Amino acid sequence: MRFAYTVTGAMVLALGAVTCLRAQDADRVIPGGGIHIQGWTGKVDAASARQGRSVNDAKFVQEGNDFHVTTGPATTFWNPANTASGDYTVKATFREPKFMDLNSHPHSYGIFIGGNAMGTDQMTLLYCVTYGSGDVMVRGFGGPTVFTLLREQPNAAVHKAPAVGQPVTQEIMWRVKGGRAECSVNGAVVAGYNKSDIVTSGKLQSTDGVFGIRFTHNVEAVISGFSMTKG
Repeated sequence: MRFAYTVTGAMVLALGAVTCLRAQDADRVIPGGGIHIQGWTGKVDAASARQGRSVNDAKFVQEGNDFHVTTGPATTFWNPANTASGDYTVKATFREPKFMDLNSHPHSYGIFIGGNAMGTDQMTLLYCVTYGSGDVMVRGFGGPTVFTLLREQPNAAVHKAPAVGQPVTQEIMWRVKGGRAECSVNGAVVAGYNKSDIVTSGKLQSTDGVFGIRFTHNVEAVISGFSMTKG
């Protein structure tokens, strides 16, 4: 019995070490990086900045009517002219051409809303992101803090890539209406919040503000149909 306990403990420690390494894999540096679309800018996460990374280590370009993003450091991208207030819907379709092509485990991408104090240490926003593994997550920046409303978890609405290296597509949408903000993926609501629960200390300043694109590190996707409609 004592021997069995020792082996189990070693296995737990080993699994913990592997998980830690996966969570801390280094940011890639993307050749030809930088933001190459006029009017757009970005900010890398603090963890990426501590690695010495900047937006020039990710790549954000336009291809016809689409955006093509490759990271690199985890980055939030936005155009200050893209703002929404009151009741509105923001949506886009994300196509990951080769699932997990740049990483050893799934990484995410999606849309943010409610951006204020953009580019500063007091930046606030709320993002809904998907993974090609079929998971979804809702998280935000509340100034210097990060808050999580929905931890990464599987959802039947989120498409799964058939295999590593295969394409997967997600349509992601935020709808702010009345006193609610809801995120939908592929036509199904995956998370929803009362404004009173998200516009509060340590979270959002407002659901009004800049909207844009959110990518974690070491992932690639082509974005089409990025748009905002009122009402």
